Amino acid sequence: MSTNPEVTVAAVVEREGRFLIVEERITGRLVLNQPAGHLEERETLIEAAVREAREETAWRFTPVAMVGTYLWLNPDTGRSYLRFAFCGSVDDFHPHQALDTGIVRALWLTHEQLRVQPQRLRSPLVLRCIDDYLRGLRQPLDSVACLGLDTAMQVDAVVNL
Repeated sequence: MSTNPEVTVAAVVEREGRFLIVEERITGRLVLNQPAGHLEERETLIEAAVREAREETAWRFTPVAMVGTYLWLNPDTGRSYLRFAFCGSVDDFHPHQALDTGIVRALWLTHEQLRVQPQRLRSPLVLRCIDDYLRGLRQPLDSVACLGLDTAMQVDAVVNL
């Protein structure tokens, strides 16, 4: 496993039993994923999740909790990913907005529609994040606070032993 995983974020959004999913073209394949992407320089994890959702779906994402943190090694590439998945809601849809490079379209799919086509999922993290969301796993947003050296010592730590 790479000692320096790539940091990514994902948005888990459920509406009336369906989840917001993007269909994207990766190395010639059409795959399904949550709105997700890499953390950019000088960006918090929450800001990245909001940005990625807007860029990939044209929806404004409002996170309310973190579902989980996931470390995954891609067996095909040997690259590892550290994913922070957030759940929340969307509004303010911009139907004429161009979607991010590689994104074909945004879809609303049920858990079952995703579960029966594992070969189309970009990674096993897609279904794992939804499964954890459905199990009710939630952490407060402040558990992923972005701290500078000047403020880190003034904030209580979140410790679960």
